[in-house]
Amino acid sequence: MIYFLEDDNNIRNFVIYALNNTGLSATGFGTPSEFWEAMKTEKPELLLLDIMLPEEDGISILKKLRSKSDTKDLPVIMLTAKGTEYDKVVGLDTGADDYVAKPFGTMELISRIKALLRRADRRDLHTEYRRGDLYLCPAKHIIRVDGRDITLTLKEFELLCLLFENEGIVLTRDEILNKVWGYEFDGESRTVDVHIRTLRAKLGDAGKCIETVRGLGYKIGGGND
Repeated sequence: MIYFLEDDNNIRNFVIYALNNTGLSATGFGTPSEFWEAMKTEKPELLLLDIMLPEEDGISILKKLRSKSDTKDLPVIMLTAKGTEYDKVVGLDTGADDYVAKPFGTMELISRIKALLRRADRRDLHTEYRRGDLYLCPAKHIIRVDGRDITLTLKEFELLCLLFENEGIVLTRDEILNKVWGYEFDGESRTVDVHIRTLRAKLGDAGKCIETVRGLGYKIGGGND
């Protein structure tokens, strides 16, 4: 089930119709209170979340979701009329897994939704990674540093897994975007850089294993930026 929180009736009804007609089950809500009430009975597989809403803005809602143990890993795509770099960074820094600015193409949105759902379901049951005090288990969605559990967004988690899967190999921003986000870099945002920054901050000293290769991209290396 996909939830769509959007106060514009036309946009909400059109997107819900399009999703249901492509084999995805979706339902919409016009207000945050309706959304929170529905969350009491059923948790969705993915949330489409507008930023500008009555009662409570989308950023506040996202912060609450990320603070709860049962929704901290819920895939969230932010939808908003705002298309500035600042708004993208705020959404991503808060924990959004993707960002789509209005007006958007319906097929592109559906493609991103399906890609995000696939990544959320994809787990290697036998792979574990250790790097100093850092422990990563993709199958169990566990990230620990010095024995302490670390909470990451789905995109941060996928990015960290990708880097470890290619340990020692430099991945360009375009390669990371294609493999983690599933679409080509549009030249407007520094999505990868934002996620690398938040990853390092959450991992603390263990985040030093994520190296910046100037002019190229990032890799898991010896621990110095």
